[in-house]
Amino acid sequence: MGNPGREPDGLEPQSPRLEGIALVNLATVTWATNIALGRWLRADIGPLTLAASRFLIASLIYALLLWRRPAEERRLGKDRWLVLGMALSGVTLFAPMLYLGLRYTTTANATLINGLGPLITGLLATLMIQEPMSRRQVVGAIASLLGIVVLLSGGSPAFWQGARVNIGDLIILGAVALWGLYSVLGRRVMRHRSALSATAFSSFLGLPPLLLAAVWELQRIPIQPRPELIVAILYIGIAPTVIGFLAWNAGVRRLSASGAMVFYNTLPLYGALLGTLVLGEALGPSYLVSFALIIGGGLWAARGR
Repeated sequence: MGNPGREPDGLEPQSPRLEGIALVNLATVTWATNIALGRWLRADIGPLTLAASRFLIASLIYALLLWRRPAEERRLGKDRWLVLGMALSGVTLFAPMLYLGLRYTTTANATLINGLGPLITGLLATLMIQEPMSRRQVVGAIASLLGIVVLLSGGSPAFWQGARVNIGDLIILGAVALWGLYSVLGRRVMRHRSALSATAFSSFLGLPPLLLAAVWELQRIPIQPRPELIVAILYIGIAPTVIGFLAWNAGVRRLSASGAMVFYNTLPLYGALLGTLVLGEALGPSYLVSFALIIGGGLWAARGR
């Protein structure tokens, strides 16, 4: 597969750490919009149909991007089972579980549970690829989790009085664990394969089960096509799925699975910022505190690598 230490275009990044931080933050920006749209579309399209639609669009784009790549990037090699694991965890199962969970729980609960992602991923990386979290990464993950708590609660204990665990929370927790598994497997695969090749083939292999599931779901949850729905699906297929997944995997390649996941908790920060820019929602002092904890925790963790 060539030299795994080089990017497929043959250019050595001068600052892999900074590039990795920028890439994973680009991914979480696009995914913040995906969560908001997934919540908005929950009454218009089933979770399986939405997941199948986004990865069908993305797979077509990945196929075009791979068309002129070297031959070794356009075929499965000895790592096919690891790529299949990426496909099942990050494509076939993760997206439907995320959208399904959002049908039964609140955005606040889903955001808080996602904050456990770095710690779950660190545990998986330690067990599966012998890449344990450093002390800096553990501290950074805990700091970012505290940042999410501050962001959601606004510093008020009343937040916890209204918090309730429901089936949607458990589904979201399962989705977070699957994403951690996807990131760990991707880290292993990208030792010998480019981020584009790993992302594309995991999408190709994960798409067929999603299409079959979508056909089954459409008989029970039919959709009513309208311009807003079509535009939203196209956006989700391009920005969060193509740009977001490619940026994330490229960031994992530079930072490690645990190092990238520390920045996964920027999702609610960008979600709140989008609410301000799009809906005019005000940001209180708690946002600045959570921003400092989440971003500061991520940068602290990244310094240790």
